[in-house]
Amino acid sequence: MKVAIIYNKEFSNVINTFGMQNKEKYNPATVRSVSDSLESGGHNVTIIDGDMHVIDSLQEFMPRVLEGERMGIVFNMAYGIQGESRYTHIPSMLEMLGIPYVGSTPAGHALALDKVITKIIMQKHGIPTPQFWVFNNGDENLDDVIFPVIVKPKMEAVSFGLKVVNSRDDLRDAITFIVNEFQQQALVEEFIRGREFCIGLLGNTPVEAFPVLEIDLENDPDAIQTVDDKKSRPRRKICPAALSEDIASEMTRLSIDAFKALGLRDFARVDIRLDENNNIYLLEINSMASLGKTGSYYHGAIASGYDYNSLVNKMLEVSALRYFAESHTFENKNDNRLPAHVRIRGFLRSRQESLEKTLKTIVNLNSYVRNCEGVNTLGSVMVKELSALRFSHKSFPNVETGNSLYFSNTGDDNIDILLLGNLDNDVKVSRQEYFQLQGHKLYGTGIWEHKGGLVVLLGALQALRFIRRLKQMKIGILLTSDDVLHGRVSKELVREYSRRSRCVLGLHGAFLNGGVVTSRSGAASYSLSSNLLDKSDASHVAASSRVFNKVVGDILALSDHSSSLVIAPGTMQFESNITEPYAHGDVKMRIRFSSLDQFKDVDSKIRKIISSRKSKNLVDFHLEGGLGRPQMDKSLEVEEVYLKLKNIADRLDIRLKEEHRWSSADICTAENRFRIDGLGPVGIKPQDQAEYILKHSLVERMTLLAMGMMELSSK
Repeated sequence: MKVAIIYNKEFSNVINTFGMQNKEKYNPATVRSVSDSLESGGHNVTIIDGDMHVIDSLQEFMPRVLEGERMGIVFNMAYGIQGESRYTHIPSMLEMLGIPYVGSTPAGHALALDKVITKIIMQKHGIPTPQFWVFNNGDENLDDVIFPVIVKPKMEAVSFGLKVVNSRDDLRDAITFIVNEFQQQALVEEFIRGREFCIGLLGNTPVEAFPVLEIDLENDPDAIQTVDDKKSRPRRKICPAALSEDIASEMTRLSIDAFKALGLRDFARVDIRLDENNNIYLLEINSMASLGKTGSYYHGAIASGYDYNSLVNKMLEVSALRYFAESHTFENKNDNRLPAHVRIRGFLRSRQESLEKTLKTIVNLNSYVRNCEGVNTLGSVMVKELSALRFSHKSFPNVETGNSLYFSNTGDDNIDILLLGNLDNDVKVSRQEYFQLQGHKLYGTGIWEHKGGLVVLLGALQALRFIRRLKQMKIGILLTSDDVLHGRVSKELVREYSRRSRCVLGLHGAFLNGGVVTSRSGAASYSLSSNLLDKSDASHVAASSRVFNKVVGDILALSDHSSSLVIAPGTMQFESNITEPYAHGDVKMRIRFSSLDQFKDVDSKIRKIISSRKSKNLVDFHLEGGLGRPQMDKSLEVEEVYLKLKNIADRLDIRLKEEHRWSSADICTAENRFRIDGLGPVGIKPQDQAEYILKHSLVERMTLLAMGMMELSSK
């Protein structure tokens, strides 16, 4: 199942800053632990910052049910950024978007977060809770208050602002502090001298209660546990608590009653005091109990027989059961028995920051096809990275475009898989876009076309080495330096190394629908120029223009979209002078075709249009160019490769579709019918807009490539 963990990493990614700012957040290490646990349960996990970009991030990661994919779910760990009822912000958004999520509804969170409403509901349901008062400021009448009392914010969790007071003056100061610091009413509650407990709850029908856990107050009935205690000096936890069976059972019953009375679901933690006469008082209920490993919720779960992995996956399971008919039951396994894809994903998740730094490095290198130094510098980065993985390399110099490179981890001429990428692009230094992160998107020149695929390659190979499968494969990697020029020089290398391989995998980016390329159009290009021959009359200049435009128009009219033949002009110029008769035209034309027979036919027709014109004595035409690359057909062998990858993608909840691409690529030249392209990250290069990839797709595509290589290299 696709699982998006949402938590608050940055608190500045909002349109405006106002209202109460959140003081509660998860340690990133805890978020990583939850992610690792879900990965170990076989889920496809991404981590999303719960800021103003969250909808875009979810839209790209979560599948639409109408597309035939399994619905995903959000594991909500976001406490909110600012304003009131912050626990409700992400759940409310998810309700609007129609995305399932772990945890309580917005209404449940709102009730539980408001301690006053919680206590009123408890009282209405006969659940004992301490007497309380609510104040707007420290100047109000305090005559009814019975000391000692504990003062806390009305709508804050995790013990923020707790203080026990015994006098009116101290109470006024405490109320004033709470109102000013937390910008909300102060809850003044009868302080219950005695022992402190909590009970973790998990599930819905039925609700499972963990054994009663006691917070060790070191025999001090006046002690409390503050937020500072929880963070820096966690008190010892005793679970199961030393209580009679009757008291423990009653605490459990009351906790479950409170959970149901507030309309909560999935999980929560109930805080309890027991006075010196063994009277039970429920203080509050936390609808987003912390999953920190030093926290009381996890300690209670341990006493119920859970480890961290099984607890997190059980939380997901009870939530999934509310939405789906099927149960995504987690099977607890030892690390050395975890499936390959789980180990691969876990490794890649831990390496994601480093791999993104590598991506930034290569994106910021300009590798315009004529920038030999830039192309070779990018090649040097790849040599360094792949040498660390024990790949040897050969360099094929090209003074026009930079060097093509071939890498291999075997001394054999024949290999299992050829990974095919390119170093060059068509963007000059003056138009270079540098790497940047905006929300869930990574931008930069070449990041989707080819450079993202290079990092997907590195991540997949590193993961295969981590699970000790890399040495079992014979892998070749060819990185060309003249892709923009239709492989003018490197096409012979592509042919040679593809003949030696069992399968060829291309590293270009995938479209936003997750498409891999199972067919490509063939490519041809022409340059046509015209010169005025007869300059004896100024009227010949206009006639030359008409002839040039008619020839170009007749050629373009050969396009036939129904048969996938497209002829399009690139740059087109015409210069003329009447005073001193002169006329010269230039046009570059690109052709996409579906078969070599079709290309031969259109090539013949183009040449015939030029040679059969009636104005040979007036205008001279010169035609250059021809076939660039043949088409890549969707053969039975291509279909076989696609179906193997599709089977893997379905198991891993990775979106994958097959598509035809009009653009040409090196893989079209490969002399191997077992081939497929588009295994780079998911993204797009919009017309006249910045090229980008989706951040979460890096790990997805690395995992898919690694698993695909294992499958395709097996005998």
